[in-house]
Amino acid sequence: MVMSQKRTSLERFRLKRTLDYLARKEGRGTELVSLYVPPGRQISEVAQMLKDEWGTSSNIKSNTTRKNVQDAIVKVIQRLKLFRTVPENGLVIFCGAIPQNGLGSEKIEGPYVVIPPEPIGIYLYRCDNKFHIEYLMDLLKETETYGILLIDTSAATFAALRGSRMEIIEEITSGIPGKHRAGGQSARRFERLREMQVQEFFKRVGTHANENFLLIPDLKGIILGGAGPTKYDFDKGRYIDYRLKEKIVAIVDTAYTGEQGIDEILERAPDIIKNVRYVEEKRIVQKFLYEIGHDTGLATYGEKEVRRALNANLVDTLLLSEALNTTRVKVECTSCGHAYFKTMKTTEVAEFEQSFSGVPCPKCQTPKLQVSERKDIVDELAELAEQTNTNVEVISTETEEGQMLWKSFGGIAAILRYKLTNQS
Repeated sequence: MVMSQKRTSLERFRLKRTLDYLARKEGRGTELVSLYVPPGRQISEVAQMLKDEWGTSSNIKSNTTRKNVQDAIVKVIQRLKLFRTVPENGLVIFCGAIPQNGLGSEKIEGPYVVIPPEPIGIYLYRCDNKFHIEYLMDLLKETETYGILLIDTSAATFAALRGSRMEIIEEITSGIPGKHRAGGQSARRFERLREMQVQEFFKRVGTHANENFLLIPDLKGIILGGAGPTKYDFDKGRYIDYRLKEKIVAIVDTAYTGEQGIDEILERAPDIIKNVRYVEEKRIVQKFLYEIGHDTGLATYGEKEVRRALNANLVDTLLLSEALNTTRVKVECTSCGHAYFKTMKTTEVAEFEQSFSGVPCPKCQTPKLQVSERKDIVDELAELAEQTNTNVEVISTETEEGQMLWKSFGGIAAILRYKLTNQS
């Protein structure tokens, strides 16, 4: 699983699915091996460490536990040998003995290999009754950068949020007097002068925002906050670069500017950022619904039609619901090589495999049919899409649009570059 620096919904889905699967695994005693190798380590060094651990495990009193741990370590070493060097983001391997559904027996499962989406800084070998996935779970948290601008008539604070790390970049004060006028001035004159000072301050804030935020690569969005109506007045004007204006993803009330206001934003940021992704998902699905609703011919849905469009290189964006629990299986005759594909619910695959006993091949009539390949439908369609540089979006079911994609369109849809014809 190779991940680009810019995290996509597909990459997040794949990592989350793997970690959810591993989280459900539980062993007896300390028979599950977790290995984290950071970039820069030598494969030979790690292999030697594992051999030493194999020797140390010979002191385990329980014969069953000792054998299971040593077998798991051997499998990890064997998998490690397939790597000439540690990948640039590091390497994580899980392997261990898992009880088999109350049968009283155990089976060594794995090794499960994960290439982290970001560099890991931990070097860890641990045997436990669970796989230690918590260090990878941290990588699922949103790590794109958001600009924070808190403003009221007295001051403005500029900060950057990356993941859970907040950095205050700069604070400036306005110098604007309070709303009570100085002696000797008429109320109207005072208000007029004060309004001019507010406008000048807004311009100055805009200049600082441009200087601070335009330099941030891949800035995901800007959160605008502060006490009172000032933030809304600032937002209505044209004080910041249009590229930043388009990136304002939320306007929130805070009791303060400065460090206390930043703390308020930090507490609320997870919900704000989650909503940003939801807005993206809603926009993507709404575009698909528009094309369908207006019968433009630039959208299609259903596995058969979407697969046809992908094979014809017509798909601009492939939409897949995260609720999909479907597997694509390849049935092959070991006698003549005849093969065909079938899509079914993942829970039906085992029963489907058992149904081939004595069934003749439709081509050579020999009872040699078997399932030779099985692949999750999300991975299978995504790999097909990646061959044609098609965008892939995995859509959650946590929005009304996401629910509609899943329930009304079967969870598989596409926005097309060109119309799909009968000949395509």
